[in-house]
Amino acid sequence: MTTFLLSLHVLAAILAIGPVAVAASLFPRAVKETGGDTAAGHGPDGGPPPLGGWITAAFLHRICRVYAVVGVSVPVLGIATGAQLGVLTDPWLVVSLVLTTAAAVVLGALILPGQERLLATAGAPATDTPGAAVAPGAAPATTATRTRAAAARLAMLTGVFNLLWAVVVVLMIARPGSTTSA
Repeated sequence: MTTFLLSLHVLAAILAIGPVAVAASLFPRAVKETGGDTAAGHGPDGGPPPLGGWITAAFLHRICRVYAVVGVSVPVLGIATGAQLGVLTDPWLVVSLVLTTAAAVVLGALILPGQERLLATAGAPATDTPGAAVAPGAAPATTATRTRAAAARLAMLTGVFNLLWAVVVVLMIARPGSTTSA
């Protein structure tokens, strides 16, 4: 039974967390490929903005959302496997669970909502309200500028998410202090 649970846990991690890590990593680039401008007439050649980037970004966001739900099975199967092995209180497993929770919070509270906010800017005007007050010497904030900044923040958050999962994987393999570690 332990081998079966461990196999399911590893498969779920590969098939659920892998796609989220890749799709979330590609999302900011897809948004940046739109040029950040979303209003008609603001594409790279003066024509309409490129829709391919937004379509790709929407598809990547959907992958993140769907696989995030499937990814819940990873810690559930991990806890079941840990219980079967009798290692639920081992420090490496407790740290792994804390890091997994942190990764879930980063994904659910920061990355997915950030992606949704960026997708909502598709079709927004390219600049703020004409005639809006701008600080002396400052350029008016544009949707493109804010979009690029938000995409950069999402790229950083995705890096944190991926780093958390990388540490969890190392802990799962090394299992420091475990009686089953090599």
